[in-house]
Amino acid sequence: MTTGPLDDTALSRTRTQDVQPQPAAAQTTAPRTEPVLSVRDLEVDFASEHGTVHAVRGLSLDLYPGRTLGIAGESGSGKSTAAMAMMGLLPAGSAVRGSVELAGDDLVAQSDQELSRHRGNDIAMIFQDPLSGLTPVFTIGQQVSEALRIHQDLTQEQATRRAVELLDLVGIPRPKERLNSYPHQFSGGMRQRVMIAMAIANDPDVIIADEPTTALDVTIQAQVLDVLATAQRETGAAVMMITHDLGVIAGTADDAVVMYAGRAVEEGSADDIFFRPQMPYTMGLLAAVPRPDRPHAGPLVPVEGNPPQLIDVPSQCQFAPRCPIAVEECTAEEPALRAHSDEQRHRAACVRADRIVTEGWGHEDVFPVPDIPHSELGDVPRQQREQLLDLDRLGRHFQLTSGLLRRTVGTVKAVDGVSFDVRQGETLALVGESGCGKSTTLTEIMELRTPQFGAMTVLGSDTAELTSKQRRGLRGGLQIVFQDPVSALDPRLPVYDVLAEPLRTHGWSKRETNVRVGELMDLVGLNSDHVDRFPEQFSGGQKQRIAIARALALKPRLVMLDEPVSALDVSIQAGVVNLLEELQARLGVSFVFVAHDLSVVRHIADRVAVMYLGRIVEIGDVERVFGNPSHPYTAALLSAAPVPDPELERERERTLLVGDLPSPTETVEGCPFRTRCPRYRELSDSERVQCDTVAPELTREGVIDQQRACHYPV
Repeated sequence: MTTGPLDDTALSRTRTQDVQPQPAAAQTTAPRTEPVLSVRDLEVDFASEHGTVHAVRGLSLDLYPGRTLGIAGESGSGKSTAAMAMMGLLPAGSAVRGSVELAGDDLVAQSDQELSRHRGNDIAMIFQDPLSGLTPVFTIGQQVSEALRIHQDLTQEQATRRAVELLDLVGIPRPKERLNSYPHQFSGGMRQRVMIAMAIANDPDVIIADEPTTALDVTIQAQVLDVLATAQRETGAAVMMITHDLGVIAGTADDAVVMYAGRAVEEGSADDIFFRPQMPYTMGLLAAVPRPDRPHAGPLVPVEGNPPQLIDVPSQCQFAPRCPIAVEECTAEEPALRAHSDEQRHRAACVRADRIVTEGWGHEDVFPVPDIPHSELGDVPRQQREQLLDLDRLGRHFQLTSGLLRRTVGTVKAVDGVSFDVRQGETLALVGESGCGKSTTLTEIMELRTPQFGAMTVLGSDTAELTSKQRRGLRGGLQIVFQDPVSALDPRLPVYDVLAEPLRTHGWSKRETNVRVGELMDLVGLNSDHVDRFPEQFSGGQKQRIAIARALALKPRLVMLDEPVSALDVSIQAGVVNLLEELQARLGVSFVFVAHDLSVVRHIADRVAVMYLGRIVEIGDVERVFGNPSHPYTAALLSAAPVPDPELERERERTLLVGDLPSPTETVEGCPFRTRCPRYRELSDSERVQCDTVAPELTREGVIDQQRACHYPV
């Protein structure tokens, strides 16, 4: 098996029995006929203590049989609210106007009882969180059978037989046996497959997928998208894909709609939206997205500001306050969605779109590219920089106990012999599927305690030899930023106290604290006059900046970043990523960056370590690992990473790993990845013996900065 580098010309085209074509609808695009679902002038209002929220404002769109419509936009743009309105699932008290025509019926005008004839039969929905869509007290078989029997005249035996067929169709192993399982006994990816099985059970005309892959690992995401594409081929349904991931839209959608402030601000074919955007907001979203198939090419372009609140909406372009090319005409009235080129289906709501089209403007002509200073350490060879962190076969195992006597029933090898080092001014990224040990590794570093196994040196000190006083003193040089800033910031404290708390703990005077708090606010790009505000008064991106400021309060040299941008919209994410790069260049701080998003990793990291079942299976320079992966697991991860480019997505072939990540409680002889490895299945019986019996160690070829733990590398 051969795998090329992940770049514009060769995107990990690993050809094995597990390779599947990218499930882009454009590969098997159905002809445009009459729409199966037509939405016209849809409006949704909610009452709030501050006034009426106009969540959806005059949305119109069509869904066609066999085609996929992608819906993109920031949080609060009205994507999910519109979908819930189409399904009649909004809470009582919401006001819905307009029309949603399906099979000759206007769903908006129907009662909930009348809508129940359509829901699950003619129109089905796949929710973001499958746990909220599955009842925990009923088996999977009961729930799939119920979806069938409500709309079809089937006996229990017939429904059970059909349920087995559906679970088999969506790739659930041993479907007949798994009918008696409960939702908590399935992994996240398998639960989402069950949701897809229930959605297609009655051959619906329309499937609405609301962020169906948001909480999934990139490998599981690829599997779910492939299953959804299979379901669409089986049913011929129209699919509406709601997602914030532009790479997913590029790989699945025939047509796309970009929403902002409750309205569609641009619509057209996927190629039109990605290659010929006419709305500055669309350009901003695309410019803010890092790409996993390209090296770092300069700063990302954030969309500054925040979306409007949609209360007492003024009659003007809602994007004008954030638009770098806004003119007086933009504030006169809200522009209509109309065509600005010969392609009549490509429409944009922007008074500057005509000039954008005629002069061929790109995002670089609209949005200013931030200026990030160059790090002085950038020209210093890595081996000449100071070593701030060194892990030598670090291990952390947890005992599983059961019963009143707390008998040991198993061992979870969360971290199992991890070795790497971090030098001054560099970023090391830890990547891998959920449960591989990334966050546990960060926890072990932050604890600064004697390792259960192996050795750890932090800022020149062996943690096994630290006294309590030394450990406390060392904590100022080692800090962490968590994934969710909402849970990380005390809502009862104003921002001043949030930032001052670590300073007071370490004995800073009041005057020194006042000066430092002001410096920190300026450092992360926030107004220092806002220190008396509470966290709830800041946006999500601003909250994360506050969390970063708190981590930098004591001038640390090493900062752990645990998924710091995964909960942010892409436009906000770009600003935070740029901030981290700027801070590193100015302060010389080092980062250990945990992430699922491989595009962000390639953009921000200098080196990357790929983890699987508590072990590092590949480590090295990020460009070398991404451009020429040598471990089959790394190749599969990169193959599954979506790229925001419809043309490349249509050409890609993906390596879909079989099954889910094994439990870390299992004792695996030999290579732990062999049970899912596509390379292993190509080997002869004699070659497999080594994989079956000998666990591979990290080895290096020559002097290049790349090591892999594989007997038969790619």
